[in-house]
Amino acid sequence: MTRSAAEESSFHPLRPGGALALVGIVLFAFSLRSAVASLSPLVSLISRDFALPAPLLGLIGTAPPVCFAVFGLLAPRFERRFGLERVAVAAIVVVAVGLVARGFAVDSLTLLAATALVFAGVGVGNILVPPLVKKYFPHRVGLLTAVYTTTMAVATFTPPLVAVPFAELAGWRVSLGAWAVFAVVATVPWVLMLARGARVPPGADGDDVPVPTAGLFARLWRLPLAWALAVAFAVSSTLAYTSFGWLPTILVDVAGVTPQAAGALLSLFALMGLPASMVVPLLVARLRAERVLIAVAVGAGVTGLLGLLFAPAAAPVVWVALLGAAPLLFPMILVLLGLRTRSHETAVALSGFVQSIGYAIAAVFPFAIGLLHDVTGAWTAPLWVLVSVVVAAIPAGYVITRARTIEEDWERRHGPW
Repeated sequence: MTRSAAEESSFHPLRPGGALALVGIVLFAFSLRSAVASLSPLVSLISRDFALPAPLLGLIGTAPPVCFAVFGLLAPRFERRFGLERVAVAAIVVVAVGLVARGFAVDSLTLLAATALVFAGVGVGNILVPPLVKKYFPHRVGLLTAVYTTTMAVATFTPPLVAVPFAELAGWRVSLGAWAVFAVVATVPWVLMLARGARVPPGADGDDVPVPTAGLFARLWRLPLAWALAVAFAVSSTLAYTSFGWLPTILVDVAGVTPQAAGALLSLFALMGLPASMVVPLLVARLRAERVLIAVAVGAGVTGLLGLLFAPAAAPVVWVALLGAAPLLFPMILVLLGLRTRSHETAVALSGFVQSIGYAIAAVFPFAIGLLHDVTGAWTAPLWVLVSVVVAAIPAGYVITRARTIEEDWERRHGPW
């Protein structure tokens, strides 16, 4: 694609139109992640008003990846029919309504229903952020991915820090519902973009880029590159959700740490995602460092798990920090959703394919790991299962590191796109 210097700079993040899109993407990302992270810190306070049975808490814990998988499959269809920006606004509105509804929950079932509504909106929103970056900042995918993944990491830490103090001051209902304010604010830039026409600026996605057909999503099932990205995303998601569900218990049982220390170590696990979110997208976009990053992720993850298997009490901080480095695959895959596609339409379909499959796999493992522990009476077999999960990133990484787009992969195998 040939562009003039004026076109190249016409949609810079610091220009008015670019600033609006940038703010919209950042607020969108913050709203999606804070909506997910704002409930669990308040469970003990909510349980004072009505019962929260353990099975229901298990459903709430499993709901995010399940909803992300289901609505990840639906998001590309919504986008094709209504447009990227309109679906983004609708997703944020659904999140805001669900957050307010959680604050008005009167029993465990209404809390579960409102939470499912929140995660439905988040599931669609997760798919849309990478294509929004691809559409509005196609020549700065690495930088913008670093910005929004860092925002998501910050949004993961913020609710646990403020939710309980705010609840003690104003009540858990206000603490839960207050996050809807951020979701409402996040709609403003996109409503303004729609009012201005929400057209692609010069130099973003050119007219010479082929528009995907309605059968694009079906094509992805036949492409090794799409499957490799899905597997790598599944590895990262499985480690994250399994660790958030079981890591504190594992540490108490095998490393002999106190529950308080186990909670602090879980925070360390989450904290490892912050530097990865800031650095990994830039390393991928500018240095094509996929091979090195995959090697680091696999090496760190396997070493951390082997440490928990063979010397858990020797250095639990080290093992958890290493395990927390493995999900650096998450920001890497997000930036590749833009770099491995030619147009934002293809990015929407690929994002839906990768995230829906990845989250569907991730939804199975926390339950399966707990069941395996109950059957064997120990954590040895579950930890070996997680080792095999991390190792699965190796063959996927081999395919991912080939610098070709989804369209090129199709053309090599099946002819014209």
